[in-house]
Order: sequence, then C-alpha cells, then structure tokens
Amino acid sequence: MPQKVRIALDAMGGDFGASVVIPGAAISLTRHPDSEYLLFGDRALIEPVLANHPALKAVSKIIHTDVAVSMHDKPSQALRRGRKTSSMWLAIEAVKKGDAHVAISAGIDRPALAAIWPTARGDSVVLDLGATIGGDAHHLVALSVMGAAMASVLFGLERPTVGLLNIGVEEIKGREEIREAAELLRAMNLPQLEYIGFVEGDGIGRGAADVIVAEGFSGNIALKAAEGTARQITEFLRGALSRTWRAKIGYLFARNAFKALRDKLDPSKSNGSVVLGLNGIVVKSHGGTDAEGFAYAVDVGYEMVRYDLLNKINLMLNRGGSANGSAPTAQEAVS
Repeated sequence: MPQKVRIALDAMGGDFGASVVIPGAAISLTRHPDSEYLLFGDRALIEPVLANHPALKAVSKIIHTDVAVSMHDKPSQALRRGRKTSSMWLAIEAVKKGDAHVAISAGIDRPALAAIWPTARGDSVVLDLGATIGGDAHHLVALSVMGAAMASVLFGLERPTVGLLNIGVEEIKGREEIREAAELLRAMNLPQLEYIGFVEGDGIGRGAADVIVAEGFSGNIALKAAEGTARQITEFLRGALSRTWRAKIGYLFARNAFKALRDKLDPSKSNGSVVLGLNGIVVKSHGGTDAEGFAYAVDVGYEMVRYDLLNKINLMLNRGGSANGSAPTAQEAVS
C-alpha cells in the first residue's frame, strides 16, 4: 500500500470546474489526510480557489493546461481539441504513467462501468452501466468478479452476493449469453462471491444482491429509468402538495425530507462511478454535482486505491480462470 494516495484531478471538468472540484477535494482531504493531489487545468482559474483551502494547497501540485473537455463535447470533438493536452486526458495519463494512483474527472458525460446504487436495504454495486455494449458469457463472469471485488472493498463484505439482471428469474429465460454466464458462475463456485441467480429489474431497487450485473445496453437503460423515476416522483409530490393551502404549508415543513427522498431514489446522487478493468483507476463524477458530491467521488477513488481494488480484481479473475481454462486480466476482461 502506498504511504500517500496520490489523486489526479481534472480541475476543469463538469459544469462548474475548479469552483466545485477544489472545494470537493478539500472536503475529502479532511476525511483522508494521507492524500495528495495533482491538479490539471488552467493555473489562473485554479490558484484563486485553491488559495481559500490552505491545507489542500499544501499537498497539491498544479499542472497547467488551458485545454479542457466540455461536458457537451462529443468524444470526436474532444480528440480534435487536443487529447494529449486536455485536463481530463492528462489526469488519466498520470495514472497510466504511474504518477498518480487514481484519476477523477467530471468531463465527457459518458457512463462509467460500475456505480454504487441506493436500494431499500442499503447500497449495491451495479455494472455495466454503459461503458461496453454487448459481451459474451465470459465477459459477464468477469464483470461479476470485478463487481464483487468492488463490493468487498466498499462494503467490507467477505463474500458479496451476485445476481445477473434478466427478464425473469426462471433458468430458461433470457438471452443465451446470460444463461451461459449463470451456468459458468454456478460451476465455478468462486470463494470470493456467492452467485444467487437471476434478478429482475425491480430487484435492483429492492437490493436483491450486493452486486447486480448487466451488459452495458440494458444496464444503462436501467440507470436512466431509475433517474427518471426519481424525478417523476418528485414532480408528482410537488404537484400534489401545491393544490391546497394546507398542502403547501405541509410541504414547507417536509421539503427537506422530500429532497432527501429524491436524492436517495436517484442513483446519480451516489456520485463516483468507477471504470473497472483498466491498468489504473478512473472515477467518473457527475458533471452537475456540488462540492460535497465531488468529495464523495474523491472518497471513492481514495478507497479504491487504499484497499487495493485492482490487485483484488486480478487475483479473483486469475483464481476463477482455472474453472474454464482462461484467466483474463482486469484489462482483458473488458476489452
């Protein structure tokens, strides 16, 4: 384990750039004082904000670039504007070079692979949420192993339960790849996870498993549906509570509770999705988050490094590989 967790931040990312990234990092630093930071972005914009956070300034280094990737940029536009010199790409490159242990960015709005999902019984890890579309049975098994490793790190579970997202719980239902993945997981009987079978869409919110695995297409649809439902419930409540003066008074007293309910229902509020399967760790923050939300993303990145997530993933994949004759590395598993 490193004595210090070095975190590379895209200080220009998201809707608000340094005005949120820097205070968010400062909040996280109070929780994890063994952190240090590489701040990538426009020095003229970073320094005035950083001056308000002397503790963070003392453990930070600014790497200047005046190129930033906008939340609205398409990947092709981002490449044309300077892949090698943008704050987001430089932060990721720092991990690749070994200059940082983890990179955190709220840059291009592309869904990451794994996220913490609020459920009725606590939090679950759900993946893939859109990073990779499609995949065979072995890919789903690899995602199951990586998700279990993430759950064990974040939730302190020795053997997380894992379910495969499907259109029904019966063994005959679903696409051939999902049914084959289920057979593999049962046959492998991995000591690092407990496979519990298929989970339907409503099982995500119920917390049917510690880890719920889907290929990226269906996983991304599930995420967007949940986000939309959270907003819909909020609008329904707002409409119902504005019809009479009694209801309006009641809403004034209960609005904080309703906001907490909306945030709990919305998986996008559990900020800090993780791109698993890389030779390094990249955390994707939501672009519209506030400082506290960005601090949560920084916390996720810190914990991934401090608890040696990548090593756990590779160990679990290599152990599991003996069941089918091939042991993909974490990088190969999602390529």
